[in-house]
Amino acid sequence: MFWTNAKRIIRTGFFNFWRNGTVSLASVLIMMVTLFVIGFLIFGSAILNTSLSELRNKVDINVTFIPTAAEDDILAIKHSLENLPEVSLVTYVSRADALEAFKQRHANDQSILAALGELSDNPLGATLNIKAKDPSQYEAIAQFLGSKNTISPSGVTILDHVNYYQNKVAIDKLTRIIAAAHRLGFAITLAFVLISVLISFNTIRLTIYIAKDEISVMRLVGASTAYIQGPFVVVGVIYGLMAAILTLFIFLPMTYWLGQVTQNFFIGLNIFSYYLHNLPQIFFLIVVSGILIGGISSILAIRKYLKV
Repeated sequence: MFWTNAKRIIRTGFFNFWRNGTVSLASVLIMMVTLFVIGFLIFGSAILNTSLSELRNKVDINVTFIPTAAEDDILAIKHSLENLPEVSLVTYVSRADALEAFKQRHANDQSILAALGELSDNPLGATLNIKAKDPSQYEAIAQFLGSKNTISPSGVTILDHVNYYQNKVAIDKLTRIIAAAHRLGFAITLAFVLISVLISFNTIRLTIYIAKDEISVMRLVGASTAYIQGPFVVVGVIYGLMAAILTLFIFLPMTYWLGQVTQNFFIGLNIFSYYLHNLPQIFFLIVVSGILIGGISSILAIRKYLKV
């Protein structure tokens, strides 16, 4: 009996969808607007995360050691830093590399290069460039460097300078910007999704209003709530499924056209490549969103007409 009723409900749902072709087309188009908003929010989130990640990568702290520091002692500190949970990457720059980089930066300043030539030894110390997993974690790394961890086995502090405290204002500002961007992104996403769902809900409610007399008759002759709701839920699911498939197809040429634009303006992120690479996840999100919005909107919209 259950399967017989289920087949009837599904068959009636498909029949109602094709019977009201114009209304169905309008509902699918409105649902596509909703799913377009959700899709653009997915792409916007990818652009935001890429931009914030790029900002994080541009922030680091440099640790300069005294020129007489032994390389083994510096590498031991490097190993200790790499074991910290806050640290993402530690890069070692030797004294020779530091001197070469200094010369390249001042290639046009002959007085500085002449002064270097007068020295009998390299005046620069080795450097460690440290990147944290999150900008808010640089303070903990600086505290680690300020402890006894930078004392050599001979009992001498080999640390010369840590530039964290000079960059602290910029790092703290970046941390606040990232946190604010995430909060704003979440708020905008929630607002647009709610607006889109309301639009879809009202559109589906309009289609159900057309069949209100039919619903009243079915209720009066004793049809169950599930039997009355079923075909409309099926129609809502079809709306969502068709809108999702059409939306995904339209995204293909659209992201292809926008790919080069986003790559030039948003730190190398090609939105077309992102779309293809994450197509299974995007397909799942768009299709499931369409089915849920269509089905749930149908259930909510028909409730008022079930009371006779």
